[in-house]
Amino acid sequence: MSSIRPWRDIARRNSRQIMVGRVPVGGDAPITVQTMTNTPTSDAGATIAQIRRCEAAGADLIRVSCPDVESTAALAQITRAAEVPIIADIHFHYKRALEAADAGAACLRINPGNIGSSARVAEVVRAAKANGCAIRIGVNAGSLERDLLEKYGEPCPEALVESALDHIKLLQDHDFHEYKVAVKASDVFLAVAAYMGLAEAVDCPLHLGITEAGGLIGGTVKSAIGIGNLLWAGIGDTLRVSLSAEPEEEVRVGFEILKSLGLRTRGVRVVSCPSCARQGFDVIRTVEALESRLSHIKTPLSLSVLGCVVNGPGEARETDIGITGGGNGKHMVYLSGVTDHHVQSDDMLDHIVALVEAKAAEIEAATTDAGHVTEAAE
Repeated sequence: MSSIRPWRDIARRNSRQIMVGRVPVGGDAPITVQTMTNTPTSDAGATIAQIRRCEAAGADLIRVSCPDVESTAALAQITRAAEVPIIADIHFHYKRALEAADAGAACLRINPGNIGSSARVAEVVRAAKANGCAIRIGVNAGSLERDLLEKYGEPCPEALVESALDHIKLLQDHDFHEYKVAVKASDVFLAVAAYMGLAEAVDCPLHLGITEAGGLIGGTVKSAIGIGNLLWAGIGDTLRVSLSAEPEEEVRVGFEILKSLGLRTRGVRVVSCPSCARQGFDVIRTVEALESRLSHIKTPLSLSVLGCVVNGPGEARETDIGITGGGNGKHMVYLSGVTDHHVQSDDMLDHIVALVEAKAAEIEAATTDAGHVTEAAE
């Protein structure tokens, strides 16, 4: 089979790049995955513990809410402890933005039109510039400005785009350009249409999300449809999957969306069957156990887990490691798409984990060696 697959190509929208702390967003940078803590930010210990779990899941950026002075007072400790850039979520009080910028936030999530006069916007811009902060404009269908609701009669794509452009102008009027924008809605059709309209109107990075998407299953489906459609169209530079679930789950789902489109790889990509009466082992329980035991692997590689020989060999040819169920508790293991050896049911789980860990170490060593060769050549 040819390695050139034009039907898989996604041409990303050209956007200018900004920096959120040390993380580039937009341009040719990888699409970043972020989430938001749900602990009281004033409880620095609990918030840092939650940030640690999100970092372990792979979060590139993490947002924390700063609704009061107690939260911004704790923010300095939080930003020092975090290994990834922290975004401070500010809604109405401009002083919280000033305090968050001074406390080490890498980005301020604000709507400039919501924080008061032009003089207050100017103060926030000065604080952002002085502290190297980016700004994320967050337009939401659930909190559109009254004049836009009166103009359009209801939240619609045109209203969300107009709101975004109004907020952008407030920043540009103060010569601030390190911003990214979101136009979120809980309605998939509304959100996708708004993002498509905004993508044509601006060159800044876009932050994707289907807001208030729902619980782990329903919210994942809605987000995958909405965010996936936009990414497939080349739109989006950073994303958050908004779930009524623990924030680390948002990170995992975000990476799965990116992995499914070949836009980013992190960890083990599992190809597995839904199982049927032909299965030679309990596929569902096996996959659950493998996903849990392999969650620490960051190296991109693929693993196929198929219950029988109907599709198993074909899927195994396309993955780094594969296992296909056989009779009498004896299963075939594939390495680099080639049949290699058998394993018994009792030993299968530990054996596959060991193979994946060894393969990840091999890939990492090869990457390191290649880097050393390049450095020597230079």
